[in-house]
Amino acid sequence: MDTSVNPEVPYKGNDRLLFGIIMGVVAFWLFAQTTLNISPDMSRDLGMDASMMNVAVAITSLFSGIFIVVMGGLADRVGRLRITRIGFYLSIAGSLLVAVTPQGQLAAPVVLLGRALQGLSAACIMPASLALVKAFWDGPERQRAISMWSIGSWGGSGLCSLVGGLMSQHFGWRSIFWLAVAVSVSGLWMMHGAPESKAESKGKYRFDLSGVLAFMVTMVALQVLVTQGNRLGWTSPTSLGLFAATVVFGWLFVRIESKASSAFFDFSLFKNATYTGATISNFLVNGTAGTLIVSLQLVQIGGNMNAQQAGFLTLGYAIAIIAFIRVGEKLLQRFGPRKPMVWGCLITGLAILMVSPANLLLWDYKILASVGYTLFGVGLAFYATPSTDAALSNLPATQTGSGSGIYKMASSLGAAFGVAISAAIFTALSGDRASVSWLDGMITFAGRQDNLAVREAAIVALGFNVLMVVMAIVSIMLTVPKGTKVQPSISNLDAKP
Repeated sequence: MDTSVNPEVPYKGNDRLLFGIIMGVVAFWLFAQTTLNISPDMSRDLGMDASMMNVAVAITSLFSGIFIVVMGGLADRVGRLRITRIGFYLSIAGSLLVAVTPQGQLAAPVVLLGRALQGLSAACIMPASLALVKAFWDGPERQRAISMWSIGSWGGSGLCSLVGGLMSQHFGWRSIFWLAVAVSVSGLWMMHGAPESKAESKGKYRFDLSGVLAFMVTMVALQVLVTQGNRLGWTSPTSLGLFAATVVFGWLFVRIESKASSAFFDFSLFKNATYTGATISNFLVNGTAGTLIVSLQLVQIGGNMNAQQAGFLTLGYAIAIIAFIRVGEKLLQRFGPRKPMVWGCLITGLAILMVSPANLLLWDYKILASVGYTLFGVGLAFYATPSTDAALSNLPATQTGSGSGIYKMASSLGAAFGVAISAAIFTALSGDRASVSWLDGMITFAGRQDNLAVREAAIVALGFNVLMVVMAIVSIMLTVPKGTKVQPSISNLDAKP
């Protein structure tokens, strides 16, 4: 039976389809991202060292970032609903692998494969589902649909630490991934009956294999260098080889994509300054996910809290991001995208500063961190919908999937590298007391003195996250124009992303 959309009688999206889509978004941002909090529990149970566990945490976002643009382009060609469903199947397979990961020597390869599949799942679902929202909703309904989609992604990321801690403490960390399977199956069922959506054909499609391979080698080499450089030695032959591979294949990627007629990464989209600024700031703001892994490991390793106790500190983050997502939508309608994006970044930066004083007593730090996490949620909520609109509203209809894929690639790669770099800084400095002893003369540390290396390392790593927020604000100020006029629909995507 042909389930393609009939242009004479356009299909209108309903809540069943919308919430089915959101189930796929939640499978990644809520369940797959719980590793930001439960990684110490997983590491102990599986017998994996900290550096390898950091790779397992970051590899999901990395694989999502590598393939998200490819899958967005494929979604336009072969069907957005089809690619979304493939994403659900990959989510089920990846979650199952992580759930059944054995202890011992097989732990690392199995969990890494499962996490990679979860990343591929997100690469399918993120751009294809956004393209479905564009195709099946219009006007105020589209604004609502994107806000609900954002609650699934940003809200899921806000809840992931709390949910991960609670489930890990009471049911074991494996239960999280069994539940992810159930959520994905439910999402597939809720999407049943929706028609297919494709872009108009522009001729024969040629898969850009050389560009994809060059991009993949660049990103993997850079990720391994960042996460394993301290253990390997920054000047070791292996590290230097990884650096060389990053530079050489990165240059090849740019050269290939600049000349290819069927490039998977369309650099011409960045001729639009607003799209460029929104995408760059999206990369940097998502990079502040490193704040979570550092601050949560700080209170677990340095303060002897368990995953559940640490997760409860993020309760305000979860509540705030869900409660204020639609406030960001209203700010967009009132002021345009620039002001709420800047305001969101400023609040996010303040929040990171509030979780940075690791020199305090644990009780005082917990109070300050609880407020900081709440502000973190408010800041990201203010930023989310205006940024998505600023990026998506200039895309032509034929590039909805690929253009939204680049935007969501920025999210995934930002989170991957933010987590990887923050964790690498924290792990390296906490294992080398002398490297951060210079802080002793600048900051007085209250309470225990046997955990100073961990506390000092956290301050430095969180400072890196503040720097990313500053860079995000600069990118917005330089590229996103002032103005209060908003398109009648959140993304008149026939004109912009």
